[in-house]
Amino acid sequence: MKEGLIKDAYEALIKELQTILTVAYIFSVAVGMLFTHHKYKEFNINIFDYADILDFLIAPFSDFAILWFIIASSALIGLLLVGDTYFRKKYPYAYSRFNFGIDKKQWFSQYRVISFIILFALYLVLAAQAYGSYYKKQVMESSPIEIRFADNETKRGLLVGKTKDIIFLLDGERISAIPITSFLKEYQLPKK
Repeated sequence: MKEGLIKDAYEALIKELQTILTVAYIFSVAVGMLFTHHKYKEFNINIFDYADILDFLIAPFSDFAILWFIIASSALIGLLLVGDTYFRKKYPYAYSRFNFGIDKKQWFSQYRVISFIILFALYLVLAAQAYGSYYKKQVMESSPIEIRFADNETKRGLLVGKTKDIIFLLDGERISAIPITSFLKEYQLPKK
């Protein structure tokens, strides 16, 4: 009897763990896409035109700043939720005054969840914009690189970033999209 109960509990735990890991990975990919978009948006590059799905599937793991942000943000949100619950249970009168008494309303639980989701989404967008500005500053302060083509022609510029198939190079005010594996030498991105 006990053996069946333990086995059922173990199987339920594994099933829940798979769901949690899947949701966490999808969340990480979405945050990675948001951050990657803002990283290239600073240079007027729509990365969705140049990247393939694999570039986005590994985005949160290709840049450790994004990975650390995801981990720290998840921990921060967890602490905020635990702190809010603790404050609500430990000091109900102060909690009610802090929330102007709406915690007594029937719809407060839904309001609380929706508020946390909206604030977290806003936090993610603002953090992605800040990351994009920070990344642009880092690129502008970096040393130029030199790319040599198959015909020994060289091109110098600042490395903005790269996908699986394209290198983005900043030369003055012009951005070049240089294919890595093609007979095409370069594609000049229009200024905006």
